[in-house]
Amino acid sequence: QVHLVESGGGLVQPGGSLRLSCAASGSIFSINAMGWYRQAPGKKRELVAVISSGGSTNYADSVKGRFTISRDNAKNTVFLQMNSLKPEDTAVYYCNANIGTATISFNTWGQGTLVTVSS
Repeated sequence: QVHLVESGGGLVQPGGSLRLSCAASGSIFSINAMGWYRQAPGKKRELVAVISSGGSTNYADSVKGRFTISRDNAKNTVFLQMNSLKPEDTAVYYCNANIGTATISFNTWGQGTLVTVSS
């Protein structure tokens, strides 16, 4: 069994910054891609950023230049540094990881952390 635990959400003013963390634990043989998604009220969940095991990254156009995804493979942790936050960034942010075991690989999700950008 694998668990993803997110932290770092909260309330921030427009223009501010937050750093999200997501740590994976459990029966992990390897972790392939890790990513962050978000879901705003009344909207579908959308990709924010993803990072491969080798460090290649991809971002949604709406966050390019403001958000940075990174990972610490030794600690099975992925981070999302969010700068210049806007009210439209308000959402529940979910961590996702593609986990490899000895026989299969599968995707798993964290419980989500709320980010509210408001004055």
